[in-house]
Amino acid sequence: MPIRLFLVRHGETELSSAQRYWGRTDMELSPLGIRQAQDLRDRLAGERLDAIYTSHLKRAHHTAQIINSAHGLPLAVAPELGEIDFGELEGLTFEEVRERYPQAKQLSLSASLGMAFPGGDDVNGFARRVMGFLSRLGDHPNGRLLVVAHSGSLRVIICHLLGLERAQWWRIRLDLGSLSQIELHPEGAILLCLNDTCHLRE
Repeated sequence: MPIRLFLVRHGETELSSAQRYWGRTDMELSPLGIRQAQDLRDRLAGERLDAIYTSHLKRAHHTAQIINSAHGLPLAVAPELGEIDFGELEGLTFEEVRERYPQAKQLSLSASLGMAFPGGDDVNGFARRVMGFLSRLGDHPNGRLLVVAHSGSLRVIICHLLGLERAQWWRIRLDLGSLSQIELHPEGAILLCLNDTCHLRE
């Protein structure tokens, strides 16, 4: 049987993460984010899970805890899954970044340039760190694994497993509270669903 990955982006945070660059900042889920995590819990309650991995940041860890209330598994914290450090862009809105750091648009469109966010992570270094997580998959042959992390780290994983160029990561949209699924076969990975949010209540 293949390995099945359930890839979850954490719920909304207290700092309205959907419209700002939030990376290293450690923040709690908002009431909406908690509800999104509960919706994910209900969505995944009937799935057999063999292990749950989560980023060390609060917003992902809390999301994983809520989902895990239906499974009772030990949570494995994987710092490799932490979000990219946006440096001076941290906390700015998308519009503020466009105005103050026009070069950041070029960075977001091409991870192959080896550029770094001002005062933050180099994109290629960030991707190497995230891909280090994949070595853990060898501990779970034929396993069904839940991975709760962030938009940046999950997009790196998806691109790598599907054989997409790293520079294409910006083409993948992952909404807050979304679920994506990938099967890993000896012949390669199969994307089963991407950015599924049908479980979220209005």
